[in-house]
Amino acid sequence: MREINTKNIKGADGSAKTAAEKYIATLAMPPGSLGRLEDIAVQLAGITGQIKNTVEKKRILVFCADNAVVNEGVACAPQSVTAIQAYRMTEYKTGMSAMAHAFGDEVLPVDIGIDHRSGAFKESDYPLKDLLDRHIKNGSGNILHEKAMTEDEVIRAIQTGMELAEDAGHDGVKLLGIGEMGIGNTTTSSAVLAALTGNRAEAVTGRGGGLTDEGLAHKIEVIDKALDLHGLKKENDVIKVLSCVGGLDIAGMCGAYLGAAGCRIPVVIDGFISIVAALCAVKICKSVSDFVFPSHLSEEKGYRIAAEELDLRPYLALDMRLGEGSGCVPAFRIIEAACAMINGMGSFEEAGIDDSYLDEVRDK
Repeated sequence: MREINTKNIKGADGSAKTAAEKYIATLAMPPGSLGRLEDIAVQLAGITGQIKNTVEKKRILVFCADNAVVNEGVACAPQSVTAIQAYRMTEYKTGMSAMAHAFGDEVLPVDIGIDHRSGAFKESDYPLKDLLDRHIKNGSGNILHEKAMTEDEVIRAIQTGMELAEDAGHDGVKLLGIGEMGIGNTTTSSAVLAALTGNRAEAVTGRGGGLTDEGLAHKIEVIDKALDLHGLKKENDVIKVLSCVGGLDIAGMCGAYLGAAGCRIPVVIDGFISIVAALCAVKICKSVSDFVFPSHLSEEKGYRIAAEELDLRPYLALDMRLGEGSGCVPAFRIIEAACAMINGMGSFEEAGIDDSYLDEVRDK
């Protein structure tokens, strides 16, 4: 059961990308003057095999799970916030969901590992039945003392994410965003990133929801001890790393990237936790990198390290650090703009413009 089936994931269509580049060169503008919008249009062509694309139907998958490492005092928010905010997404009352609702983007919060045990929250006030139920267990284990989950549970979570991406494809979704909700998950994602890159915790760990200097130092200490406990220095085995120090949300997100690539759906990375999950997916199958689009530069310290590993430059710098998939909403608008550019712009020939004056520029 340990193997993840990635046989249906094929890389970008190189001929379609070349055709898109040649088509963009005919449009009435100086070469490269729309910069990364041109790059986005070319990347989309490589995914779909078509020069011109649209992304009318968009969905943000939000993987919601708890993490028992919060018992070590690594988060400033109580664990109950996971369930409360997951439910509030169904009412479009969280930061991401309010923005998405305003633009008509679909939001699908998924209970993949919220802690349902008595005392965490009042289910009568926050009915989790309104979330998509893909519950695997009541949160991950406390990584300072035990494994986060079994390898079988990791595989189940990854497969769940893959299936949800496939469902999106069947529903006609043309653009996916990947988000999360889980108190303590900047700790687990920092631990995963450290293990995959060989860094110690200090290099990849930020303040999460807003820790003090003392709280951050404690969080770093907890992560380093967890890495030592599980013997993680620099690992290429994603399943092992997720099993030891990951979270159900991260594993589910990893699967969603894999599933999106398998269905040839472009998929947007949110912030820190989302990009760590994307790194996991790319380490499982390198071709996934052809399908991912960054959104914003997260304020979390480890984001830049993960982005460098993936050779990605985020489109936006908005000082954001909310999570939830919040960066996907503005990134969707940028991708729509790229589509509008390649679909709607006229050519030099159509405008009756002799573009030979640009020959010298093109030759550079």
